[in-house]
Amino acid sequence: MLTPVLLSGGVGSRLWPVSRETHPKQFLPLAGELSMLQETLRRTSGLEESAPLVVCNEEHRFMVAEQLRQVNIKASALILEPQGRNTAPAVALAAIQALETDPDALLLVLPADHLIQDADAFAQAVGKAIPLAQSGRLVTFGVVPSSAETGYGYIKCGAALAAELYDLERFVEKPDVATAQAYLDSGSYLWNSGMFLLRAATYLEQLGEHAPRILSCCREAMATAATDLDFVRPEAAVFRRCPSDSIDYAVMEKTDVGAVVSLDCGWSDVGAWSALWDVASRDPNGNACKGDVMLDNCTDSYFRSDSRLLAGIGVANLVVVETADAVLVADRGRVQDVKRIVNRLKDLNRPEVSQHRRVYRPWGSYESLVTSERFQVKRIVVNPGQTLSLQMHHHRAEHWVVVHGTAEVTCEDKVFMLAEDESTYIPLGHKHRLANPGRIPLELIEVQSGAYLGEDDIVRYEDVYGRSK
Repeated sequence: MLTPVLLSGGVGSRLWPVSRETHPKQFLPLAGELSMLQETLRRTSGLEESAPLVVCNEEHRFMVAEQLRQVNIKASALILEPQGRNTAPAVALAAIQALETDPDALLLVLPADHLIQDADAFAQAVGKAIPLAQSGRLVTFGVVPSSAETGYGYIKCGAALAAELYDLERFVEKPDVATAQAYLDSGSYLWNSGMFLLRAATYLEQLGEHAPRILSCCREAMATAATDLDFVRPEAAVFRRCPSDSIDYAVMEKTDVGAVVSLDCGWSDVGAWSALWDVASRDPNGNACKGDVMLDNCTDSYFRSDSRLLAGIGVANLVVVETADAVLVADRGRVQDVKRIVNRLKDLNRPEVSQHRRVYRPWGSYESLVTSERFQVKRIVVNPGQTLSLQMHHHRAEHWVVVHGTAEVTCEDKVFMLAEDESTYIPLGHKHRLANPGRIPLELIEVQSGAYLGEDDIVRYEDVYGRSK
């Protein structure tokens, strides 16, 4: 049975300020109404597949679960990496998990943050690859190049096995412009998509031959893994000892059973803002716009507004991206350098590098509206049926005003309901809890007041998400 394996561990730093560590690009609707993760899941439907496996980090576990719920897809397991160790260990964890229920498991390994415009062509390529993978070949999908791209690695195809199927000759690193043009002219090279189709058992055999320490760490970590609902937690101390390596370096560059399927499907890894300009619908002047944007005499640019009116006058070849707390302005040909800004923000410990003004939590989200020395105003959204932890603050009191939905409030030994336009006061030091018993999102305005308003001033007594100490 074909098992989709979604690798959801990236941070998408080149798409800052929209993509951030706590809410990276795979969870964002960058090229449509659905998130990149949801689009990837939808692409696998109709392939006669079993329930997908998702490999992600611990911090994103509830975000992944919620996005699957939104598209009515249930994963067979969400494997939570204690620490990112690159793709070779991630695929090994998925292979070990899949073999528990299916000794002939066939894994369709897909990064969760890639764009494919022609889903039918993708499905046809998967169909061609299945017999090869079932016969014991480790199949990689090579994308037919449309330009001399220097931002992608390449795959050199060997002898033809059938139409659009080849032996894998070698992987090559990202080339310079002249080398990329030579690859394009030769017709023997494809872009490395990072997508694979392989038997789980074959992959683990090859991993044991070429990277035995990765295999032994992953087997040991999964042998002592903890299971909680759909979450599978490999043993953290063991997994952190695992070498960090990509599936390309650890296995595919060394194996003698590699094969390539040629894929022409409008693929992009959406590695920079220029990639979104490439695939977006553009106006007659070559501008791609998303959000509240007004332009005058602008050409060949990408404009994105998330929270307010964005106006452009007389500019060309720019990327302008606005969020509630940051604005990026870059030459469209230099957007790969966004990572340098991200690294500087990290060095300065700026919060904008890791989280948005709107912060997502397992139960919903909160957004800081006003922050001052001794007070803060937040907008809190609690999803239907969700409950915050029973908690207490040492340094702040809170006022809650319900603006939409119904709230169930616990304050010390009292439990009561609040409807729209009703409010309550949570004194400093009082144990309290907020829940949404209804079927629509609960929205409320929270006014915090006190000497210290940091998020670390929380003592959790009970928590359905396993965060209490």
